[in-house]
Amino acid sequence: MLDAALKTQLQHYLGLLKLPIELVATLDHSETSRELESLLRGIAELSDTVALRTDGSAQRAPSFEIRRVGSEIAVGFAGVPLGHEFTSLVLALLQVGGHPPKVEAGLIEQIRALDGDFRFETYYSLSCQNCPDVVQALNLMSVLNPRIRHVAIDGAAFTAEVEARQVMAVPCVYLNGEVFGAGRMGLEEILAKLDTGAAARAAESLRHKPVYDVLVVGGGPAGAAAAIYAARKGIRTGLLAERFGGQVQDTAGIENLISVVHTEGPQLAAALERHVREYEVDLIQLQRAERLVPASQTAHGLHEILLASGASLRARSLVLATGARWRELGVPGEAQYRNRGVAYCPHCDGPLFKGKRVAVIGGGNSGVEAAIDLAGIVGHVTLIEFDARLRADDVLQRKLRSLRNVRVVTNAETTEVRGDGQRVIGLDYRDRSDGSAHSLELEGVFVQIGLLPNTDWLKGALALSPRGEIEIDAHGRTSLPGVMAAGDATTVPYKQIVIAMGEGSKAALSAFDFLIREAPALDEGARQAA
Repeated sequence: MLDAALKTQLQHYLGLLKLPIELVATLDHSETSRELESLLRGIAELSDTVALRTDGSAQRAPSFEIRRVGSEIAVGFAGVPLGHEFTSLVLALLQVGGHPPKVEAGLIEQIRALDGDFRFETYYSLSCQNCPDVVQALNLMSVLNPRIRHVAIDGAAFTAEVEARQVMAVPCVYLNGEVFGAGRMGLEEILAKLDTGAAARAAESLRHKPVYDVLVVGGGPAGAAAAIYAARKGIRTGLLAERFGGQVQDTAGIENLISVVHTEGPQLAAALERHVREYEVDLIQLQRAERLVPASQTAHGLHEILLASGASLRARSLVLATGARWRELGVPGEAQYRNRGVAYCPHCDGPLFKGKRVAVIGGGNSGVEAAIDLAGIVGHVTLIEFDARLRADDVLQRKLRSLRNVRVVTNAETTEVRGDGQRVIGLDYRDRSDGSAHSLELEGVFVQIGLLPNTDWLKGALALSPRGEIEIDAHGRTSLPGVMAAGDATTVPYKQIVIAMGEGSKAALSAFDFLIREAPALDEGARQAA
């Protein structure tokens, strides 16, 4: 299971263990159990601090726990945690073995202070790039607080359980037998849901924030670049993000970021956050901007961002980099069956539809790529495109049409996603050439029809294009003095990561230029009073 290079790397990490641990496996006679036992034996052979037992009695087989010897601390995995979850396995080994986590001290204390018994179960797929964040956060919590238990479950290895619980999107988290959440969640988000007083404490702390010279709204590539460039000028910089990384967190392979041959979205997002934290940037997360009040409308002459929590932040200049979100179909049944057959990430959720019939909506590059990927997993794919022809690159179209279990339907308007009250059972569409109605019987619908800018909260505050994008000039300036914008939320053509980074940098430089040439001076007393 472990090649020579991986063994060498893993042996280095196991050398960091401070306390003895044991791997307690619960096995059966399946091939998956043999794979798991081989993996665990390979790990145990690399360190005298790691022992293997195969006398486990967990409810799932194959599964195993990583236990700290002489304590109640344990982390569980059901299935073989390879793929994206191998990193989760390595971190769990280190943390159970006493290696200190790289987490803020305040979060550690918040975890330890949680009062109650929490039994978490997380369903993941090995191809899901969002799942490790959830798995690793809950693993860490179970290491820091003995009243928290967590097992990470490979949905593909426990299909009967997935079917029984109707898990149709990953990551899917259960707490004490009830659904806790679905989709990517970071440690802070999980704690906010468990610690009911956390939101109020966070809002109160924001009320005492000083005035920023530049406040960046958005934590994607554009926002991260803007914050770094602003901080490097030595001015007071803040970055407000509901979710750091933005759409990058939901991106699989990235191969067009110049000088980086290949990376994946979560890895790039983590690198962006590390880079931002290298500078004196006040990073504010899990807060959603609800309204922009321009400086011309405030008594203190500062731009003000009103937050959903009830707090507000003030700044002499702004960089708006709120990015975009998946465009929805807007048809009956879509919202009702989200995460119950309606999905937006084929890489994450595709393995849950193994052998089933699905549809992909959208004939651009993302839609055709999704259909190609799914064709290798599911029983049959129907790709539905609104236009009379596909818009994807020719090379992708040729690959798509070579697949025997794919059908392409063009000039078709999706009219409804049908379900039985629990899950998706079909899809209806209208032939735009003759108006005839058609129905498909299927279990999954993957929506891949582009993005919408996250600018609803800015309506009425500054100029937006007919598509809702923030109108900017060549310097990244908006219709409001002192307010810049960058990235996918703007009118800049070609929504690409590398372009967003450049636009964010440019917007920060424009904000600095505004501060030194046009903005009224604000002394320290005025900063604190505001």
